[in-house]
Amino acid sequence: MKRILIIEDDQSIANLQKDYLELSGFSVKIVNSGTDGLKVLEEEAFDLIILDIMLPGMDGFEVLKTIREKEDIPVLLVSARAEEIYKINGFGLGADDYITKPFSSGELVARVNAHLNKFERMKERFGKVDEVSKIQVRGLEVQKDSRRVFVNGKEVTMAHKEFDLLLFLLQNANRVFGKEELFERIWGMDALGDASTVTVHIARIREKIEENPSKPQYIGTVWGSGYRFMV
Repeated sequence: MKRILIIEDDQSIANLQKDYLELSGFSVKIVNSGTDGLKVLEEEAFDLIILDIMLPGMDGFEVLKTIREKEDIPVLLVSARAEEIYKINGFGLGADDYITKPFSSGELVARVNAHLNKFERMKERFGKVDEVSKIQVRGLEVQKDSRRVFVNGKEVTMAHKEFDLLLFLLQNANRVFGKEELFERIWGMDALGDASTVTVHIARIREKIEENPSKPQYIGTVWGSGYRFMV
């Protein structure tokens, strides 16, 4: 039975979501704040998270950013805000979907099932990224332990940070990361430089792995949000 965590401060909405999902065979737990949600995630395992944006104290965007530092499971944002900027921010922070309130029980269950199925297919394709030493997508092969990269069987030379950036995006395939977040994750909070460094490194990586860097098949640009490895 798949376990779902609902982080929602409106108890009546949370209870409705819980009822819909339990009728569809899921095990569901509700918490009413972002802080409680993060605490529960440290103690228990879940297969998917439904996260409200407008939470008291720590809002959903802050919670999502913290989740993505530790968890690689589907996160569905829900909000009454339909403005594009909210969706862009959510996807940029790593949300897998954005559902605008109000929504039907059928839509919620369908989206939950779709993302759980997609996540299972990804795991079957790549395995647990911490356990595999080689990842291959189409003509690209990345060997973690030896830090070697091959394109269509031919080895290409990667600088240290180029390799780290490529591997990070590959291990988080299809997830969008903003330049600032990539800079923090690869170079660290105390590193000299700024997010423009990411743009330069992405360009260099594309020159090495893409057949046509202006029309990339591996590392795509999500305008206004950042970059993602396309699978």
